[in-house]
Amino acid sequence: MAKSKDPSRVIPPGICACAMLCASFSQAEPSVGLNSPGLDALIAGREVIFVARELDGVRSHALQAERIDERHPPFSTFKIPNFLIALETGAIADPDAMRDWDAASRPASEFWPESWKQAHSLMTAFRHSAVWLFRDIALRVEGERYRQALARFNYGNKVAADGSDLFWLDGSLQISPLEQLNFLTRLLEGELEVAAEHLDLLREASLLDERENCRLHGKTGAGPAEENFDGPFEGWLVGWVECGEHPATVFALWTRGPCFNAIRTFRQEAAITLLTQIGAFDAPP
Repeated sequence: MAKSKDPSRVIPPGICACAMLCASFSQAEPSVGLNSPGLDALIAGREVIFVARELDGVRSHALQAERIDERHPPFSTFKIPNFLIALETGAIADPDAMRDWDAASRPASEFWPESWKQAHSLMTAFRHSAVWLFRDIALRVEGERYRQALARFNYGNKVAADGSDLFWLDGSLQISPLEQLNFLTRLLEGELEVAAEHLDLLREASLLDERENCRLHGKTGAGPAEENFDGPFEGWLVGWVECGEHPATVFALWTRGPCFNAIRTFRQEAAITLLTQIGAFDAPP
């Protein structure tokens, strides 16, 4: 089993903590700071916190490094651990089995996309972020098993109330960008004792984009910042990049904007921009 390079550490010694994106590099390479006009234009009008770690232990990167310990609701990024918990606990036995949407017990809200209002398997529900199936899973898993899993994963504040199928959405469960990063680090380095076949299923479900021989995996999440769907929204994209045999780079991006449309596509656009600029989303030489 792979051993961690102490993933619980805060950004390693030598990394710059500044408002622009900086990186700690080996002494053989020049330090590179990213504060290009294109990046400024992309971020305009939004708050952005970004942190990334290369699992070979050489480099870490942060945008707004002084804020990477701030906790926020995970929203649908919790579908990453929830996907694994559903499989590990047996709450879902067959990840491809279709389950009918029950409109009586899970009535659609105004904001639901059409893709939610249909039958889903665990795999398709993850890809489409269909919340009703994951709320059903929550009632099968129940609070005690969630709390055990969250403690094992060291996931944020580890809160999962008994009987709740909304704890990752209602603000009770909270996690920081650094904690998201540490969870993914331990997951990919084999420390969480997740079955290999379940991690492979997560890799399949979480694929967002490909470039050359690099694959971007992740999950978005979003919710109203002030309990008002017409007001500011905050959201995430967390995941990892795998390029051939090169060690993965894990990352977490949190953002806040004046409305949902301001962050809807921005999350992935910004993450790809930042990952590309740090050299993580390119084929290795």
